[in-house]
Amino acid sequence: MSFIRRLSIIIPVYNEENQIGELLPKLFSLKLINEIEKEIIIVDDASDDNTLSVIKSIVASYPQDVVKILEQPYNCGKGAAIQLGIEHATGEYLIIQDADNELDPNDINDLLKPVVEGFADVVVGSRLLGNKPRRVLSYWHMKGKKLMTWLSNLFTGLSLTDMTSCYKQIKTSLAKRLYLREKRFGIDPELIAKIRRFPNIRIPEIGIAYYARSYQEGKKIRFLKDGFRQMWVILKYNVFCRKYEK
Repeated sequence: MSFIRRLSIIIPVYNEENQIGELLPKLFSLKLINEIEKEIIIVDDASDDNTLSVIKSIVASYPQDVVKILEQPYNCGKGAAIQLGIEHATGEYLIIQDADNELDPNDINDLLKPVVEGFADVVVGSRLLGNKPRRVLSYWHMKGKKLMTWLSNLFTGLSLTDMTSCYKQIKTSLAKRLYLREKRFGIDPELIAKIRRFPNIRIPEIGIAYYARSYQEGKKIRFLKDGFRQMWVILKYNVFCRKYEK
């Protein structure tokens, strides 16, 4: 069994004034197993809509929770927001939570179980495992996710089913030792490439629900631009640039 007093939930946010207003109450009302405390770290990536004011209004209604609101001086990207959140995390473990309501915070308890039971250092949520609800994606969207995961597995030697999943729960002391550099969506393959190099690392996957948004509904990642960047990141950190630890 592993003792966890606090879980840090890192939320990178950019222009999500509608979605963040739905997500935060779900997180505040979430009761973690074993009476684990929540530390909610919200990183606003210089949103130019009403996102920040919505966040502050909701947070003011939950004064009993440990909440940190961090503001980027300009739009730096999801990866940069996650890196800033890791710097401020004080929980024994941390998890990354998207602000777009595509994932169900109730699944966080499922990801905590392998850690609490003492057989995981990192837990990855998979949108392709289990029988939880999953919105049907376009054929090419799903093929793109599987291609990125296959390419990552080819170099890391892992057998993940969903490398690009946002839900990555990591031992905080380990996360703070990573030499993370990617500022945008390349953060996912970079995290997996660098975590994999720690000796005897234990990484189970847990099935999670997935309520995908369409591009018309505000989805930000783009296959041509961000997809090719992820391919390069996989090669970069698995083959050419192998520094992974501070």
